[in-house]
Amino acid sequence: MDKPLDIVVLISGGGSNLQSIIDQVAAKKLNARICAVISNIADAYGLQRAKDAHIDTIIINHHDYNSRAEFDDQLIQKIEYYNPDLIVLAGFMRILSDEFVNHFHAKMINIHPSLLPKYRGLHTHKRALESGDKEHGLSIHYVSTELDGGPLILQKSIAVLADDTEETLAKRVLVEEHSAYPKVIQWFAEKRIQLIDNQVILDN
Repeated sequence: MDKPLDIVVLISGGGSNLQSIIDQVAAKKLNARICAVISNIADAYGLQRAKDAHIDTIIINHHDYNSRAEFDDQLIQKIEYYNPDLIVLAGFMRILSDEFVNHFHAKMINIHPSLLPKYRGLHTHKRALESGDKEHGLSIHYVSTELDGGPLILQKSIAVLADDTEETLAKRVLVEEHSAYPKVIQWFAEKRIQLIDNQVILDN
């Protein structure tokens, strides 16, 4: 088997997508090694998930820094210590500076709970319901300097049911996220993904 893909995961909250990655690695269905989990929130439950799996955890509280640039500089230093092949944003609720994004060009991916370019930003499930959408879902994309605007790697859609609420819709999208994110990370491990002229090329 090829060398495992070294990844660093950035979180801000519960870390359910992180857990799905941990589980897939443990089951040997994902050829990756989580070098570290970094959170900007000290009590994010995802940190406990990482500790339970004996993964390095780092807290970089954005409130401890006078500017976005200072926070991003510290984040860059911590990530570079591990020299990952891929940086995985899993519920990381910070807008990153252009300098940060460009520093890690083509090495950073994000998962977003909508069918981009629809509903960038927050409250995606609420907005989909208010718009009367028949379809909703998730997008996995490269991180670019445009919020939720990087090149798309994978999208999964689900039907919006007549009796859906924000909570039920969010729960069903999350189920799809938990299978889709490890799948895409495995594509990176298999070196099947290239970003050429801002276009995603996926080898069969």
